[in-house]
Amino acid sequence: MEQGCIRLAPPPGLEAVEGGGVTSARGFRACGMHAGIRKNRNELDLALVAADEPCAAAGMFTQNVFCSAPVIVSREHLDDVSYGMARAVLVNSGNANAATGSIGLEAARETASMAAEEIGCPEDEVLVASTGVIGVHLPIAPFEEHLPDAVGSLSVSGGHDAAAAIMTTDTFPKEYAVTYESEAEGFSGMRVTIGGMAKGSGMIMPNMATMISVLTTDAPLAPEDAYRALQKAVSASFNKVTVDSDTSTNDSCYLLASGKASGAPTEPIEGAAFDEFTRALTHVCSTLARDLASDGEGATRLITVQVTGAADDADADTAARAVANSPLVKTAVFGHDANWGRIAMAIGKSGAAFRQEDVSIDIMGLAVCRKGLTVDFDEDEALRRFENPEIVLSVDLGAGEGAATVWTCDLTHDYVTINGDYRT
Repeated sequence: MEQGCIRLAPPPGLEAVEGGGVTSARGFRACGMHAGIRKNRNELDLALVAADEPCAAAGMFTQNVFCSAPVIVSREHLDDVSYGMARAVLVNSGNANAATGSIGLEAARETASMAAEEIGCPEDEVLVASTGVIGVHLPIAPFEEHLPDAVGSLSVSGGHDAAAAIMTTDTFPKEYAVTYESEAEGFSGMRVTIGGMAKGSGMIMPNMATMISVLTTDAPLAPEDAYRALQKAVSASFNKVTVDSDTSTNDSCYLLASGKASGAPTEPIEGAAFDEFTRALTHVCSTLARDLASDGEGATRLITVQVTGAADDADADTAARAVANSPLVKTAVFGHDANWGRIAMAIGKSGAAFRQEDVSIDIMGLAVCRKGLTVDFDEDEALRRFENPEIVLSVDLGAGEGAATVWTCDLTHDYVTINGDYRT
């Protein structure tokens, strides 16, 4: 799928940063390079994002019990409360360092220690993440050889290479940034930038929450407030994505806040300024989340599932996920088949509370089901609409005010090929 073809315009008050990414906010530098973790010398496999000074940090992690060594170590470095102070995030691709026992834990700690020594900060101010094949020990030699060069090459212009270095089966780097001027009392005129990068194409249904994201901002945030904002943003974005219903062992999402926004006060933002920031952060995360869904392994279409009229938001989410995770729905989209019966099947098995006779279903704006019964529609028009890069499936359960949106992609022959050949 063509990169950027399904990006939505930012909401009022936010301005997209042209070419923006993880180093758009003040106070951050990054780099990406080939360190030899992956066999192909043309593939970058080591990324480093560093703050100029120690800054507020927060993280959210996979809920998979089979979690990776970097997840365990980064939780420790954030004082087991998922927020604290940090200086850098070190990410490698090509090796997940998951299911590697005590050897893997030692490798994660050693790589953090090596990065800390080169940067000049305590070991617990370096957060780590890995992505790639599970069950293979992470080699230390590439880090020993290349971390000095990585730290030496950190720059504001290095964000794109960092985004490329964390990819696995992704087909394009996922990066985005916005800026806005605060209108909140006491913070009026403060210019805030939020940027980030993400990777993920398969084994994607983050539950924090193989998804990794590093977000940066120059907003002045207290560590615990950074975590509060990240929780809200992730809940409405990364946790609303599913490619194949599988939650990776390595899901990690980090937010670093330098406090160096233009016109920023010395005290942390609060009240209306915090709400402003959280809305902007959610938009950045949602944009990256849509990129993840659109770049699902083998995908040709982004699918947006909108459920309204549920008994509550939780029921809406349950029904939307059932549709988004259905192989039959996903293959119907790939085949350009407006088969609403598959959508009805998915919501019917979901466990959400509703009556069949109250349901309405639309496919790309075409009414296909009303009061639980079929509606005549123009099949040729449906085929034309299937040419859109984004396919919107809308369901009204007629049971209340609950609503949810979940993003996924179609299921193609290439998904099977990619995953059948993943290790070979």
